[in-house]
Amino acid sequence: MAGGRPPLFAQRRYRKEINRTHSPILAVLVPWLSIMLGSLATQWLSIFSSALAPPFGYLLLVSWRQIRPGVLPVWSGLPLGLFDDLYSGLPFGSAILLWSLTLIVMEMVEARFPWRSVLVDWLAGSVLVTAYIVLCFLFGTPGEHGVSPLALLIQVPLAILLLPLSGRFAAWCDRMRLVRFRSID
Repeated sequence: MAGGRPPLFAQRRYRKEINRTHSPILAVLVPWLSIMLGSLATQWLSIFSSALAPPFGYLLLVSWRQIRPGVLPVWSGLPLGLFDDLYSGLPFGSAILLWSLTLIVMEMVEARFPWRSVLVDWLAGSVLVTAYIVLCFLFGTPGEHGVSPLALLIQVPLAILLLPLSGRFAAWCDRMRLVRFRSID
């Protein structure tokens, strides 16, 4: 380039190139699969007698919704909550209800505050995660699932601290979702 700056790698990544395009399958499936794997990861990490691991699937749902609001529609709380209900051990329908309500609340927050900062996102996510964990504790019976109030004192701060990391993981998955592959037209 004579007289100009060479383009940066980040600028080339999203530019239209010859024979390169996004995979529509990856663009749709990566958010859904990462949330489903997060729901499974909570059960893989349950080595204690009570649930001390935060709900990774729910953290990823909140993170995906904050990073890319248009990727997950509002109705996606139903199938994703259904999948989480199958593995969480809570009464059937609790995650369906709470995940759907979460997406509705996040849609209303997005409409009310379209320009947010990281601190506002973290505060909103912290409130949602805390409410979700407390409501899951109230939906589940303490004798049946072995959930104690002491577990809440560990699980809530841990989930709040892991919320930015789940956001980073969702952002990494989003970059992988937008990778361009060679196409034949």
